[in-house]
Parts: sequence; structure tokens; C-alpha cells
Amino acid sequence: MLLGKTVAVVVPAYNEERQILQVLKTIPDFVDRIVVVNDCSRDSTEAVVRAYMDERHEAVAAAAAAGQDAAFHATRYNQAEAVVRKIDEEELRYFTPSAVVNARPEIDRVILINHLQNGGVGASIARGYKWCKDYGIDCTAVMAGDGQMDPSELESICRPVVAEGIDYVKGNRLIHRSAWLVIPKIRYFGNSILSMLTKIASGYWRVSDTQTGYTAISLAALKALRLYKIYPRYGMPNDMLVKLNIAYCTLREVEIKPVYNVGETSKMNIRKVIFTVSWLLCKCFFKRLWIKYLFKDFHPLFLLYNLSFGTLGVAGLLSVRLFYDFCTGRNWSFYVLLLFVFLSISGFQFILSAMWMDMLDNDRLYK
Repeated sequence: MLLGKTVAVVVPAYNEERQILQVLKTIPDFVDRIVVVNDCSRDSTEAVVRAYMDERHEAVAAAAAAGQDAAFHATRYNQAEAVVRKIDEEELRYFTPSAVVNARPEIDRVILINHLQNGGVGASIARGYKWCKDYGIDCTAVMAGDGQMDPSELESICRPVVAEGIDYVKGNRLIHRSAWLVIPKIRYFGNSILSMLTKIASGYWRVSDTQTGYTAISLAALKALRLYKIYPRYGMPNDMLVKLNIAYCTLREVEIKPVYNVGETSKMNIRKVIFTVSWLLCKCFFKRLWIKYLFKDFHPLFLLYNLSFGTLGVAGLLSVRLFYDFCTGRNWSFYVLLLFVFLSISGFQFILSAMWMDMLDNDRLYK
């Protein structure tokens, strides 16, 4: 426990037989539960975790094993809560098919969940989140199974959640003084591009290291999300931020060290991920715009954004017309040119105003 609150660590693992044991051994003692989600590994990852479990035989304290809330009794006033609880009970079928290995998951410290088919790192984290939500864990962190996250920094990641009630805490490698020297340049460049796009899509304009997976989340935030809808692969951290923003969750970044060359093997194609996640963020932006600023609570920035898209779209069509006239030697129409300039200037003014209002509205969520 940490400050009287239960803490769990979700460890997504895919072909991590060389690294997973070191990760498990170095997780701090204040962690009550370690939830390893084996994403259908083709190596001996499962065997390594099972051997560690057999060797340690660790059980959690009674307070940490309490699990779900006290008995729930439906009344005429808590029907909404009854619906939510029913969804929680039935939603497991929407996750990647899996099996919990433990015979006594209610008391074992290390929990092993095997995916029955490969789902991706996001799906593995979502499954771990689901287990922690069902067992009422107050703070759930994520540490990759490849050893790239320093266990000594886990407390600084979890403390804002358990002590200050922050909903989501992310590590930030880019503000560490060694970032430019340690992080491979192609990854630094890709991270910068995706971070910029994620700011716009998520509404968390002050977040800077969007791609790190070293995070901690509160139980309240887990309950606010449909975990099975989290993006299943490498775009998970970006999609997660959008979903948290729609749910009005607070966020904080804390400085962590960039860790590389510790025996990890990258499974990510940087160029492919940038294009895939960029398209994901484009869709997420419009989803956030409509759900948060129209359906949940109308905000003028919804109109400004859509006015900007409309005016810039028409300006784009006019630019094609002007370019065609230029290529065919025809004289430009003064009125067409004037309309193009007017719509272009107006469109950029609309979009900049909308972004500014978006920043102001979401600044309250960054703690």
C-alpha cells in the first residue's frame, strides 16, 4: 500500500522472456498487486512468470484483497448505479479473450492473465485495467515488460494519484536533461510529431511526452472509461488521453529518465506507427469535439471549429479553381480571388480562436 491506498502494476508482456523476470523482481514492495498480461507470447514468457509465482508464493494483506465494494442493494434511487454494475459484470466479453491462470486471484500478489489470441499492447493494458477495476484497486500503474521503466520512479508516478486525487499521471522523458542525448533521434522526432497532434486531438494542450507508457490511473478514472474501447495497439497512449479528456479527468506529468539499451527489443515500426496514430488522432479529435462540446455540454468552440472547417474547405476548392486558371493561362476573376482571400483569413481566425478557447477550457484539467 501507499499512503493507505492499494496499488497495482499492470505489466503488458509480449515475447519478454529475457526481461520480464527482472521487471517482476524490482517492483517495489508497496505494490499490492502485479498483473502480468501475457499477450499470446511465442517464447517462454509465461513459463518465466509461472516459475516466479511458484517461487515467491506471495499473498496480499486482507485489506488489499478486499475486492469489490460492500454488498450492493438496488433501490429506486440507485438504478443508474445498478446499470453500471451490470455493465461491469458483462463487459469482459468485449475484451480480447483471456484466461486468469491463478487459482486464488483474490489473495495472490502476482496475477497472470493469458490472452488466448494476440491483441496488442493496448488490449493487454486494457485487460489489466479491467482486472484492477473489478478488484477495487485505488491506483493502477503500467510498467512495460521490457525493463525500460525505472522501478525507483514508480512512487513518484503513483503518489499524485493516492495523495492528491489526480486521475491520470504520465511520466515525461522529454523534460529530463539527458533526453536529447539518450533517446534515439528517430524516436525523438516521431514522439514530437505525435505529441503535437495529440495536444490538438486530446485537449490536454500542456502534455508533452504523449508516447510514454509509464503511467498511473485512479479507480475513479477507470470507472469513467469504457476500457474495452481503448485502442488495442501502439496508439493506446494517445487514444487514452482523448478518452480521459472526454471524461473530464485531471492529468499531471512527472519527470522520469529515458531508459534505453537495457536489453529490450523494439517491436515498433516508427514510420508505420506515425501514420497509423496520426489517422487515429484525426478521428479522435472529431469524436471529442462532438461528444464533449455538443452532446455533453455545448461550448461555442464547437461552432468555431466547424466554421473554420467549412470556410477553409471552400477556400481549398477555390484554390483549385485559381490554380487551374493559372495553369491554363486564364485571367483570375477578381471576385473569386477576393472570396478566396476572405475565406482563408476567416478560416484561420476561426480555428485559432477555437484552439485558444480549447486551451482555456482544458487548462483546469492539468494539475
